[in-house]
Amino acid sequence: MAKLIAVLALFALLALMGAIEGALHRRNLRRIPIRIHVNGTRGKSSVTRLIAGGLRAGGIRTCAKTTGTEASMILPDGSEYAVYRPASPNIIEQVRIVATAASLDAHVLVIECMALQPLLQALSESRLIHATHAVITNSWADHLDVMGPEESDVARALAGTVPVRGQLYTSESQHLDVFEEAARDRSTDLFALSEDEVERIGDEQMSGFRHLEHKQNVALALRVCEALGVDRDVALRGMWNAQPDPGALTVHEIEFFGRRLLFANGFAANDPESTGRVWRRVIDLVPDVERRIAIFNCRVDRSDRSRQLGEACVGWPPADCYVLMGTGTYMLAREATRRGLDVSKLLIVEGQRPDDIFEAVLERTGRSALIMGMGNVHGGGEELARLFRNRGIQRELR
Repeated sequence: MAKLIAVLALFALLALMGAIEGALHRRNLRRIPIRIHVNGTRGKSSVTRLIAGGLRAGGIRTCAKTTGTEASMILPDGSEYAVYRPASPNIIEQVRIVATAASLDAHVLVIECMALQPLLQALSESRLIHATHAVITNSWADHLDVMGPEESDVARALAGTVPVRGQLYTSESQHLDVFEEAARDRSTDLFALSEDEVERIGDEQMSGFRHLEHKQNVALALRVCEALGVDRDVALRGMWNAQPDPGALTVHEIEFFGRRLLFANGFAANDPESTGRVWRRVIDLVPDVERRIAIFNCRVDRSDRSRQLGEACVGWPPADCYVLMGTGTYMLAREATRRGLDVSKLLIVEGQRPDDIFEAVLERTGRSALIMGMGNVHGGGEELARLFRNRGIQRELR
């Protein structure tokens, strides 16, 4: 009997602690008047940083948190630090982020959704963030093993972060009907970005960024900043000054023992649609090279992604060499060759060290080459990108 009473007392104590923690979290949420929950297939980290930069420039005390290549907490002065994780990523860490923003008297918290599982995305919004404003960048075919199997299922998963009686901003058009339905169900106002708004972003405005940013991301972030009372030009200047995500697309020109190499770090682009867009954009930026080399960093635990990239890459402007690194490269190679890719253009360096991959790529560059990494940041991509950046004399291209 005594043991039963002890167990019941323990459960009662745990329930009380949970209730107290929940009450403290709700109090912290109330202390932050504006909470912006950012979700989408691609561009979440960039849009989070852009919005935060624009709001800071407008004099609004803003905290932000990105998941991106590296989980980061961005403070009201624009400084940032890495989010400590004692174990694997867990959405409960958002409670700690909210508490930090509240302790800093933030008027706005811009926070990137870190969940993939559809249920966890919905729980992140309904239990952890309670957003006043939501942003869904786009809905493309990625993580189909978790959010699929169809692209429309991805849109439905992302719709889990549509808030109740709030505002939703999106640049998605293909699956806009899914978000319209979710917004009606939750009495939320939907603001969809038009193509004209994206086209209003001129080359002069884009030239202010230190990295290759997407007009769609900038237009979406500007729309949110304007809705919160920040002048468009003021917000744009703040975005120029914002620190880009470590995985942001950059292109470096490297003079390496008489060779002109242009390395594009596109490892953060890993779904077929955004990767294809980035590949075309980089080709347009540096057309005057002797060879084009596409490096795909594969992960055996992302086999569905490798299959999609293998299917898609044969329809892109061709490369002279396709380098497959990482793990599980067979899936990409099989799908690409099935669709007509010349097997002689494949170079498989699975399991090799970054410096060995670097040397193997050099053998195929000729006197000048565009080299672009894509597929996955983690699992070797980040290390190879760093190796390219640290070699030779570099000039960053914009």
